[in-house]
Amino acid sequence: MTATTMTPAQLERFEARLQRERGDAEERLAEFDDAMAEVRVARSDATADDEHDPEGPTMTQEWSQRTAVLADVRSELTEIEHALARIADGSYGICARCGKRIAVARLDARPTATLCIDCARLAR
Repeated sequence: MTATTMTPAQLERFEARLQRERGDAEERLAEFDDAMAEVRVARSDATADDEHDPEGPTMTQEWSQRTAVLADVRSELTEIEHALARIADGSYGICARCGKRIAVARLDARPTATLCIDCARLAR
């Protein structure tokens, strides 16, 4: 693995951005966890018959949509944690596949990127 060629200032900038993104994702996770609890309670109510309500989404739809959003947020948090770990161990900005430097512009667009643009294209 090649050592990172980023400056300390660049690494600090990416770390700060990832920390902010982690905080935002954690807030969304807590918000959706609360919303899931509400849907869970509503679904457990035996008298709730939302399947025949033409005015809005059913509890099953709500559950499905919120479950998908929760999975996305959890995945985002995992990617952020891995990126922060790479900063800590000195491998941030190095392609996990070929070992070359990931362009700063790519990291600006996708700070959790683990592949350089060429390897990302090949992975598609």
